[in-house]
Amino acid sequence: MNRFFAAMFLSALALVAQPVDRTKAPPTPPIPEYKLPPVYETKLPNGLSVVVVEDARFPLVSARLAFQAGSKFDPQDRPGLAEAVASVLTEGTKSRTSRQISEETDSMGGSLSAGAGADGLTLSGSALSDNLPRLLTLMADVAMNANFPQDEVALYQQNRIQSLRAERSQPAYLAQEKIAAVVYGSSPYAHIGPTEAAVKSLDPKTLAAFKDARLVPNNATLLLIGKLPARAALLKNIEQQYGAWQQKALPAAPKYDFPAPKRQIVLVDRPGSVQADIHVGRLAPTRASADFFPLMVGINVLGGGANSRMFKDIREKQGFAYDAHSEYDTHRESGDLQAITQVRNEVFEPALKAVLAEMDQMAADPVPADELSGVKNFMAGMYLLRLETQEGVVSQLSNMKILGLPNSFLETYTARVRAVEPAQMLGVAKKYVASGDAAIVVVGDASKIGETLKKFGEVTIAKAE
Repeated sequence: MNRFFAAMFLSALALVAQPVDRTKAPPTPPIPEYKLPPVYETKLPNGLSVVVVEDARFPLVSARLAFQAGSKFDPQDRPGLAEAVASVLTEGTKSRTSRQISEETDSMGGSLSAGAGADGLTLSGSALSDNLPRLLTLMADVAMNANFPQDEVALYQQNRIQSLRAERSQPAYLAQEKIAAVVYGSSPYAHIGPTEAAVKSLDPKTLAAFKDARLVPNNATLLLIGKLPARAALLKNIEQQYGAWQQKALPAAPKYDFPAPKRQIVLVDRPGSVQADIHVGRLAPTRASADFFPLMVGINVLGGGANSRMFKDIREKQGFAYDAHSEYDTHRESGDLQAITQVRNEVFEPALKAVLAEMDQMAADPVPADELSGVKNFMAGMYLLRLETQEGVVSQLSNMKILGLPNSFLETYTARVRAVEPAQMLGVAKKYVASGDAAIVVVGDASKIGETLKKFGEVTIAKAE
């Protein structure tokens, strides 16, 4: 035994003694493909889609009840309605009070919440595996019988108005709000949140009408992942809990009239601002597009982290900003990309020039192989980390259903990222990243930066409400 340890010690010394070239990053080991656990899918007679994934590593179950009922379905005079429905959904049913729902959830060692995005509204739950029948019962009661008590609606209104005022005091929120309106025009994705007037107009009847119209089984998918009972017993339980849920004809889909991208410059006047929030963006393709992966990789090269071009130039080299990054947000019917930074008024002009120059550079020259390899490895690795947990997998599967994408999208993601070539990226950059057709939205003090901004084109000035 002593000889074994002596040999190991000498081997370790030999390795330590080897010279290390610290000018080169260590090689990245091969990144594996992601393989989903076995997925079983079925549909109840009432139209409810059911997705079951066995993951017996831990005695836990994660559940999602995902509806095609996001903010794009908000009436024009009530932006934020889907968000309000989600926020108050778990605060009472015909047979349970908000407190009873909370106490029952705690007794299961679990959680229950709801949230709404642009495309979907999702009821999320978790519990210890032994308590899965109770979790299914509770989620079914909330989905079918939420009654939006007046006191809970009033509390939501009070809290949401205060949080909305806090959001609207931030220039970053004002910039996101304005660029969504500019890029999406009159389409349903043009608003990112409610107005105070819309929040004040809410009442239980309005929330219940939205729920009754859109939170129906033929517009929903129930997803379960974790340590599950035998499939026959599980499906019988699901049928007992959700089988009597009545399907309904769905309201007409909203119209998507996306404006053609073009150069527009909007200055949101915020008197007294000592810095300018810069957002340069335009419409972009959905995840179903052949352009998605080349563009996604390109956006990460542009501004996807501390090794990105925007970060290295605008922050590290020029010292214009603390943060400089890019974003690519996709919805079911469209998407948008943005280059974003916040800079002092004194360096506003060179900083905006730098943002536009980085975007145009992406469309002018192919990305070098070593730079591209590093970005692709980073993207693939981060993607795999997001799918390490039950919550990560069920969230991604739920997102696939809301976006209308196949489960295979998850399994092929890393391979399709790694398959992106410089020529593909250059082609999509010319179509989407070049700054010529991008809108420029700036939030700042018009008296300080207004004249400078006019050097970039005709400026429309809007007031910060």
